[in-house]
Amino acid sequence: MRHDDDVGDEFFDRLVGMLDYTMFVVTTQADGHPSGCLVGFATQTSMHPPRFLAGLSRNNHTCPVAARSDYLAVHVLERRHIGLARLFGGETGDQVNKFDRCSWHTGPQGMPILDDAVAWFVGKTLERLDLGDHIGYLLEPLTGEAAESSGDLVSFPDVADLKPGHEA
Repeated sequence: MRHDDDVGDEFFDRLVGMLDYTMFVVTTQADGHPSGCLVGFATQTSMHPPRFLAGLSRNNHTCPVAARSDYLAVHVLERRHIGLARLFGGETGDQVNKFDRCSWHTGPQGMPILDDAVAWFVGKTLERLDLGDHIGYLLEPLTGEAAESSGDLVSFPDVADLKPGHEA
C-alpha cells in the first residue's frame, strides 16, 4: 500500500476497473440550448430525503450548460440502446447536436428527456461540489418515470472502449 502524492494510480485503477458501474445519460438545457453527456460517476446519496449525486467532467460541453441551469435529468438505459449511450459519450456537443440524432421530448422543468430511457428523473440542483476534474451535482429528485424492472442496463464494461467526445 502506498501513502504518498501518487496514491492510487496503479492499484486504484485496477480496483475501479473491477467494478460494474451503471452508466447514466445526464441532460440539461439553458437558454434553449439542450446538452447531455454519458456519466459514470453517479450514485444515490440519501434515502430520506432522497438525494442523488452526478459528476460532470469539467471538460465536457454539458458542464457550462449545467452551470447555467437549476435542473438536470438523469437517464438509465438498457443495453439494447447502447447506441444512445455511445452517442452521448463518444460525441461532443461542441461539434454535434446529439439531440438531432435521437428521439427526445421536453419534460418537467424544460429538461430534455430521452424517449428510449428505461427510467429517468429530473432533479433540482441543491449544491455544486468540486470533485477534482469533475463537478458534483447534488440533486433532489422531483419527478420521473421508471419501468417495473430491468436487469439489462448499460454499465461501464459496455462502454469501456469508448473514446470520450472531449479530452479527459
